[in-house]
Amino acid sequence: MAKTKGGERARRQARQAKRARAEEQTRLQQPAAAQATGSKAAKTDLAKPDKKEAKKAKGGKPGLTQRARNYLGDVKAEMRRVVWPSRRELRNYAIAVICLLVVFGVVVWLVDTGVVAALVGYVGLRG
Repeated sequence: MAKTKGGERARRQARQAKRARAEEQTRLQQPAAAQATGSKAAKTDLAKPDKKEAKKAKGGKPGLTQRARNYLGDVKAEMRRVVWPSRRELRNYAIAVICLLVVFGVVVWLVDTGVVAALVGYVGLRG
């Protein structure tokens, strides 16, 4: 039997929320820090576009390999943020899906049987 840690999912979600708050704070502080210093370097950094941005504006869309690299990088970043279910949660979800499949299968079978019986009674195909 696998060891289960109580509240493992809650801890993962708390870490994810903490990471998101930290990213938001750094995103908000970067422009504010550059404006607060008032130095020439900060002003020129805001005024001058990055080399990548200049290249992108000059040439339009990035090439196929760069787009693929960007996409894979985004996929990797998203996969780090995923909160995976524990073994117990996965088992519970699987059992719920199987039970619902059985229930809906029985309902469809009953409706089908009823429709066939109504048609036989109405048309008299089997008699």
